[in-house]
Amino acid sequence: MAEGFTQQDKTAQLADFLARHRKTLVLTGAGLSTASGIPDYRDRDGVRRGQEPIQGPDFRKSKAVQKRYWARSMVGWPVLAQATPNAGHRALAALEGAGRIGALLTQNVDGLHQQAGSHAVLELHGNIHSVICLDCGVRVPRAFVQNQLVEANPLLAGALATPLPDGDAQLEPGALDDFQLPACTHCSGTLMPDVIFFGDTLPAARSACALAEMEAADALLVVGSSLMVYSGFRFCRLAAAANKPIAAVNLGRTRADDLISLKIEDSAERLLPQVATLLHANTAPIPIGLIQQRGVL
Repeated sequence: MAEGFTQQDKTAQLADFLARHRKTLVLTGAGLSTASGIPDYRDRDGVRRGQEPIQGPDFRKSKAVQKRYWARSMVGWPVLAQATPNAGHRALAALEGAGRIGALLTQNVDGLHQQAGSHAVLELHGNIHSVICLDCGVRVPRAFVQNQLVEANPLLAGALATPLPDGDAQLEPGALDDFQLPACTHCSGTLMPDVIFFGDTLPAARSACALAEMEAADALLVVGSSLMVYSGFRFCRLAAAANKPIAAVNLGRTRADDLISLKIEDSAERLLPQVATLLHANTAPIPIGLIQQRGVL
């Protein structure tokens, strides 16, 4: 653990970890995107905040649940749509570009890794910027569906609500009474965001690809995730079973604390750029004193 260490110590320790493990698989979670203005799911103890998430099976069989989702999404979407990558996202892209990390798995659906310039990204839970028709399979941009929603529900367009993760928002039940659902423009079918809802499983091909990346890696770095969801936690179990070292940058406890060899309590948007600089993964000035003191490179 890296508790009680200075910022220089934390930076040097993680830089040393990546220098020794050039094929580190990176797993990111909601905590990485909070600095971009997107709320996360859990507190520092890993306890989920707010209302219960919508379950995938319930969404597919209930118009009432679909109304609940799309009304909340309509109000919450602008926060997510306007989000931009923060320094943590950009640092991971720089580390990838410099060959300092391997592939990147993300539990986030916000697409910010790609916006930051990362290429080897596998989105475990899909991408909220895409919507799929459950009847004909056509995909359309989420921004297109937002236009549909606003046109059909003008009174809700300017509603104020507390933002929630992944473009969701806190709305009173009364706001759903007259809500009009969006529909597929090709077949009038049911639209659903192209993401993995709670209660659903990862597609087999995506899961197999992620497992192959873990097998090819020589270490695992967790960034901004409590790992309370099994789809992320299992990579820590796999790494530990294969005797591959695990590092984590997270504010608060994780489900895998007993498996992690290097745990750093810090914000990713502060720590990762410093690590990238120390490893010559960007063009920012390198603190020569730090390099001389720590002898990381």
